[in-house]
Amino acid sequence: MDINNKKSVISNCYNIFNEAIQLRVFPGAAMGVAWGAPEKRERVLQTYGHTTYGRENRVDEATVYDLASLTKPLATTLALLALLKEQRLQLTERISDIFPLTRDSFLHRVSLRDILCHCAGFSAHKPYYLELLRLPKAKRKEALLYLLLAEYPAYEPGSASVYSDLGFLLLGLIVEKKSNWELDRFFREKIAGPLGVAERIFYGPAGQMQKLSFAPTEECAFRKRLLCGEVSDENCHALGGVAGHAGLFGTIEGVLEMGEHLLDQWQGREEHPNYPASDLRRFLIRQETPGSTWALGFDTPSAAGSSGGRYLAPSSVGHLGFTGTSFWIDPTRDLVMVLLSNRVHPSRENSRIKQFRPLFHETVMESLGLV
Repeated sequence: MDINNKKSVISNCYNIFNEAIQLRVFPGAAMGVAWGAPEKRERVLQTYGHTTYGRENRVDEATVYDLASLTKPLATTLALLALLKEQRLQLTERISDIFPLTRDSFLHRVSLRDILCHCAGFSAHKPYYLELLRLPKAKRKEALLYLLLAEYPAYEPGSASVYSDLGFLLLGLIVEKKSNWELDRFFREKIAGPLGVAERIFYGPAGQMQKLSFAPTEECAFRKRLLCGEVSDENCHALGGVAGHAGLFGTIEGVLEMGEHLLDQWQGREEHPNYPASDLRRFLIRQETPGSTWALGFDTPSAAGSSGGRYLAPSSVGHLGFTGTSFWIDPTRDLVMVLLSNRVHPSRENSRIKQFRPLFHETVMESLGLV
């Protein structure tokens, strides 16, 4: 790639990020872009603004963000891939095979594949934390399982797709049941550790948490405090900060590097020791659910109005996080783009990032001459 393209990315992103900060899209942000095959890969890592509107702390490459739903593809989905390799489960396996109690619920006919592509019949969200927080910590996972298994279908499984935290809450419990490990340990030792990113992308209760520089999220009305280094999602909070749908924290370098590993595994240039690239490639194909853009655990670009902008190849994959995070990987251009922000600071009512996300991706791709 021409060095002028790299300069163009830095210059053009500087302009749009600083304008976004002035418009209070977020108080600050970090972005990472990598393009090209490993032997000639170029990278841009840039940070902007401050972690709060008080402007006390500047965002830098060590700033840790609450990754929110990036947990779904980067932790839970990859954990399931590792369990597939160990033959501890199968994609076609029914939830009733794993939890016999579901034989009297709609979940008896739902498979792991259905949950991964958000077509299992679950509604989008339920405030389980209101009930879970009344219980001792040791009882909460068991109680969550019963709450999930007691759900009524929001729609006929397989007939539609509704993006759902509930399904991934259940998948997190399934990873723990099948592995006999806590989910955070499984992610650290089986997924992130072998890639060398475990110190830069991790579940909240990590030993070094107090040493890290966090971007605060919202003033939480329920917890009545500003959240900093504490997971934003209330259901995950009730589970101690570790869940299948949320809980990961990370730096811009950590998330970008993980995206590069996924790209190289996808392209057949790298093998993760704990899951085969051939299985990952199957997960990255859009499924044939009516009206859905979902692959297995990963999203793909919608034909119009994609957060990835207008230029991503249809075969691209990515995911958004509620707190203001996202990544997109375009295999046709050997391109990874990551955006980390705390757009929910100080309030989750701020939705200006919806306009910024496509602008960011389009600016990067135009600057690199990839349009």
